[in-house]
Amino acid sequence: MDATIADGLTQYLMLVALLTFHEFGHAWTAWKCGDDTARLQGRVSLNPFVHIDPIGTVLLPLVMIFMPGAGRFLIGWAKPVPVNPYNLNQPKRDDILVTMAGPAMNLLLAFGLVASAKAALVFHSVPVADFCMQAAGMSLVLCFFNLIPVPPLDGSHVLRVVIGMSHETYASFARFGFIIVIVLLQFPAVTGTLGFFTYGTRDLLARIFGVY
Repeated sequence: MDATIADGLTQYLMLVALLTFHEFGHAWTAWKCGDDTARLQGRVSLNPFVHIDPIGTVLLPLVMIFMPGAGRFLIGWAKPVPVNPYNLNQPKRDDILVTMAGPAMNLLLAFGLVASAKAALVFHSVPVADFCMQAAGMSLVLCFFNLIPVPPLDGSHVLRVVIGMSHETYASFARFGFIIVIVLLQFPAVTGTLGFFTYGTRDLLARIFGVY
């Protein structure tokens, strides 16, 4: 298999795993906050197939991997976790908690992956350490990417709660949100900002754990 293709497929599988943990974080938090809608639909799960979104998990990432000139800045999203705000114990607070649980899960994974990279280096396993650092970077990309306030990304849910937008109005915007996201990713200022926060945070974690 061509090395480029093999590397792309490895990155893709890594992305799917990280997105799975991201959505699990949303679903688990919603359940603990009183809403079992996601649990009843089987979304409190680490099975990636229950979280796959055709555009965000399949089309966009594969285009970014294999389209010439698309670069290696790999991002995506999974199928949104269903949440019934009327079931939440404290709707406004819990809505934000559920929303932020996904990015928080990616941040937590980045901590664990950088720590694993340090452990790998202790045992002189440089390839494993490199893999862990690459995965940590991708997890942080997902963390900060999802904070962009455009549907279907998590930042837009937080904005909706803060400004008091109705669920109906938000849903009307969300239908076309993925197009806006794809357009935004064509602007170097957007990807540059994501890169700044992503790799700045990864380098900070690396220094904390003594990887660099």
